[in-house]
Amino acid sequence: MVITLLSDFEDVYPASMKGVILGINPKAPIVDISHSVRRHDIRTGAFILMSCARFFPSGTVHIAVVDPGVGTERKPLAIKAESPVAGTQYFIGPDNGLLIPAARSMGDFEVYSITNTTLFRKNVSGTFHGRDIFAPVGAHISKGLDIGNAGAKVFDFVELDFGKVERMDGSLRGQVVFIDHFGNIVTNIPADAVKDIQPGDVLEIQKKRVLFHTSYGFCKKGEPVALIGSHGYLEIAVNQGSAEALFDMEQGDEIVIKI
Repeated sequence: MVITLLSDFEDVYPASMKGVILGINPKAPIVDISHSVRRHDIRTGAFILMSCARFFPSGTVHIAVVDPGVGTERKPLAIKAESPVAGTQYFIGPDNGLLIPAARSMGDFEVYSITNTTLFRKNVSGTFHGRDIFAPVGAHISKGLDIGNAGAKVFDFVELDFGKVERMDGSLRGQVVFIDHFGNIVTNIPADAVKDIQPGDVLEIQKKRVLFHTSYGFCKKGEPVALIGSHGYLEIAVNQGSAEALFDMEQGDEIVIKI
């Protein structure tokens, strides 16, 4: 089984996790989704995991660690999700909402609290559960361990969503959920919510007129464009520029799209 890793660790720490995984399952292909999630930014980590997980083969184990509550009483979780498209996907990480949007996007899922300490490394650090709990549990599951052996099923896990989208008076009101390194602003407004908007239509965003189209190159260099991005959500971009800078927006900001 493939194992993916996602964290806010940047460098050094992911290597230790890989060492633990390979010590248990030397044949495991390990794919780094990202280790550049903004520090302690659970929502961004959750969005990236949700966006990427569905593209992996059935049986993939996703180990995600954005964990400002590490070492506290928050639970370690193991999740089994079933998707008609992506098959069975496993998610291992902290009970802080990080895993839930990805699991829910698959379809049906079951959540287990990891309590089987025999799966952990012998000496568990209070500050590095990614290495000492999540990596070994994920590695064991990748070798065929039944997820029920990790612990008992739970129903009181921490929820996380990306806010509501409202339509009123010819406008859509949503939220900025992710800004990528190009400065593209990804909203929580799904493609279905703008299915009536056609390429060439003009929107108003932050008092700026913005062309709606299918890709970046349909406007001039430096001009803004609205489109449905690869994540499947309405995205605001600037051709060869930064929408983040032009619109002066941050993750979590409200965004109003006038149609």
